[in-house]
Amino acid sequence: MAVFGFLSFALGLLGLISPDILLAMLGFEVLDVRAAGDYTPVYMAASSMAAVNMGVYYLFAASADYTPFFRWTVPFRLVTFTVFTTLVLTGAAPGKFFGVGLWEGLGALITGYALWREGKLLPSRQAEPAT
Repeated sequence: MAVFGFLSFALGLLGLISPDILLAMLGFEVLDVRAAGDYTPVYMAASSMAAVNMGVYYLFAASADYTPFFRWTVPFRLVTFTVFTTLVLTGAAPGKFFGVGLWEGLGALITGYALWREGKLLPSRQAEPAT
């Protein structure tokens, strides 16, 4: 969780500071001049800020060992893997973008496996003690 959080935070900062570098890393064409109505820089700033925030959430959850958060990430990261992979397979995104989907899918599986191995994959069904 902490590694994913740090990388999300760092790549989000990179996208805020130098969106062209991040676009190139993801396999998107970097244009010298953008046409009127091209909001790629706005989208990059918004998604990069979201990545910074998400990185902070993951770092805080990791530092608190907040297992429910870890559980929540597994299905949603699998959905992200599916959507991003579909974008590549349909030609809407370049092939390098599959790396983002793969990162999400593998991260979900590794997180799920770690939770399962620690006996924390499913919430405890034990009744709370009466007060």
